[in-house]
Amino acid sequence: MTTAARAAIADAGGRADELVAAIGRISMPGGSWSHTDPGAEIGRRLGCGPIGRTLHQAGIPQQGLLDDACERIGRGETDAVLVVGGEAAARTHAAKRAGVELDDPTFDGEPDDARSPNVAEIVTDAEIAAGLYDPPTVYALLDDAFRAAAGQAPGERRDRIAATWSAMSDVAATNPHAAFPTSRSAAWLREPSDENRLIALPYTKWLCSQLHVDQASAILVTSLALARRLGLATDRLVVPAVALHSGTAVPVAARRLLGAWPAMAVLGEAACAHLGRPLHEVDHAEVYSCFPVAVSMVQAALGLPDDPARPPTITGGMAFAGGPWNNVVLQSTAAMVERLRAEPGTTGLVTTVSGFVHKPGLAVYGTDPDAPEPFVADLGAAAARATPAVPTTADHRGPATVAAATVRPERDGSRTVLVIADAPDGRRVVATGTGLDALADAIERDGLVGEAVEVDGVALLG
Repeated sequence: MTTAARAAIADAGGRADELVAAIGRISMPGGSWSHTDPGAEIGRRLGCGPIGRTLHQAGIPQQGLLDDACERIGRGETDAVLVVGGEAAARTHAAKRAGVELDDPTFDGEPDDARSPNVAEIVTDAEIAAGLYDPPTVYALLDDAFRAAAGQAPGERRDRIAATWSAMSDVAATNPHAAFPTSRSAAWLREPSDENRLIALPYTKWLCSQLHVDQASAILVTSLALARRLGLATDRLVVPAVALHSGTAVPVAARRLLGAWPAMAVLGEAACAHLGRPLHEVDHAEVYSCFPVAVSMVQAALGLPDDPARPPTITGGMAFAGGPWNNVVLQSTAAMVERLRAEPGTTGLVTTVSGFVHKPGLAVYGTDPDAPEPFVADLGAAAARATPAVPTTADHRGPATVAAATVRPERDGSRTVLVIADAPDGRRVVATGTGLDALADAIERDGLVGEAVEVDGVALLG
């Protein structure tokens, strides 16, 4: 991360020592690492003076760090904020597999702005009781709900996903920073194999974000006055037009609409109103791509094209460019900066997904330093109003109507069926079961949304 920060400072093309001295805050997304105040150590290594430090854990939108930097600069708190993050998960994973114990130092302290999410707005007691909190399974359920709402058959949905991810792999193959720059065919991605095992229907391994990467990025956010005073190269400047996120969330099981993301639509409508044009007219897009349904929901909410001929990425996406945990938005934004510098006069959209499509974020960037002031906001209140909720329960016994279903293969060869369903009284149920081969086959073949099942608490009986 320090290397990325130094590269960002050098890349700015101005008087580096004065730029470092102007940094008043280092802001970071928390990672899989255990540091409690890494910003202080990075600041020391860079030679910064006294600085504020921000550390936002997973579950706080990454776009919020960039928004916060803009707001602090706008309020006059500082002229420059360094936003930096990264992961060394490939190294950690390789060491674990080799039986090597790493003895890395930790950098501890107390950042003046440390935030963690409220667990109650991320997951319900019903989801916890059913064991529904691993990302691939949750996203697979959301995918099934989206599929049903879109009127797609399971096979058609798998075809569409595979075609889009194949196109994204082609983009990654041309990206010098991609972790896995190999083109993959739609057929290879769609069908389970030894190299591409099924994780949770319809997701195979290479339709999912790849976390085991060593990647870092850093972005310098400065006032225009500082950039000009320090002689930062005009052709290196990229400016935000809108920078929006939502800091509130509704848990998955409690959302009445499982197959849509109205919170992201709120951000999109606000962005379009400020820009005076629809987002599909933005020249470049990097849509957060942890799992296919995240892309599909964002495309639907923002009016972006769902067309493999126009893949929603400039990097190749999180399966192929890499998905460093809780730092992808910084990676995407850095890539967008590079793209806009290479194509001045164009615009770029970067979207954020926090949690299980809990908290959205988006930003649109351009290259005109004299553009109007950006629209920067947390639209959490409006997003919450747009997201209807239902009560959840882990105690329902009897019939329920399936709202989403998936099948997860287990290591012993069995299959677990998982459903989110609606009880007759309107409460939402989460249930799982094994040994339900007829249900599993039906989910794969025709889908189960709208069908009746029997549950006993969080146990799916059939």
